[in-house]
Amino acid sequence: MVLAIGLRVTELAWHRSVAAYAFLKNMQTWIKICGTTSVYDALASIEAGADALGFIFAPSKRQITPAAAQEIIQQLPHEVEKIGVFMDAGAHNIAQVVEQVDLTGIQMHGEADFPPEVYGYVSVDRRDSMRKIKTVMVQEGFQDRLDALMPINGVVDAVLLDSGAGSGRTFDWNDARERLRDRSEKFIIAGGLSPENVGEAITIFHPWGVDVVSGVEESPGKKDHKKLKAFVAAVRKAESEL
Repeated sequence: MVLAIGLRVTELAWHRSVAAYAFLKNMQTWIKICGTTSVYDALASIEAGADALGFIFAPSKRQITPAAAQEIIQQLPHEVEKIGVFMDAGAHNIAQVVEQVDLTGIQMHGEADFPPEVYGYVSVDRRDSMRKIKTVMVQEGFQDRLDALMPINGVVDAVLLDSGAGSGRTFDWNDARERLRDRSEKFIIAGGLSPENVGEAITIFHPWGVDVVSGVEESPGKKDHKKLKAFVAAVRKAESEL
């Protein structure tokens, strides 16, 4: 009887610890390391603590082919998100890449990739299980762009706020935060992030996620593994101080 009670207490403690871990993981800022071009850098990003990796299929110094991306993805842990990044690719082309690559999400830049059309082209067995991110450039009147996206339930899961595709520059975080004060969408901050400034971005925005490319690179397409670790550490430190 005593043994049974002891086992039950241990079991309850284990379930509580699992629940606590899940809760804390849920509260953590989602971290995406974008511009992945090699399995070596992909594994280093994961070891550093990335939640997601980005594979750029748009014209870029970091562009990767679907075949090369799939070769990398096949060697990665299942739980890590694999996000395909597209720029004005067209819904049909995006759907074709999704069929070739085991992506868990798509990130749409530009005007042509309007989410409902893309959603309609992706096969039924994939569309609802994939994370769907729409990029909005933080420019004058960007709130109107958000208003056009948000009523489309299930088609946009998160909005990535950026200063410009691959610009490496930040936007005015304080001004943007003021404009977004009453909104409840999942926002991902991108554009010019680095280990040195991501903590400030988190303090100002309390975002759902952050997305980094050039700020953790040695050169375009090649990651600096020390910067990867420093970036994730800076995110977690900023969270702990909120």
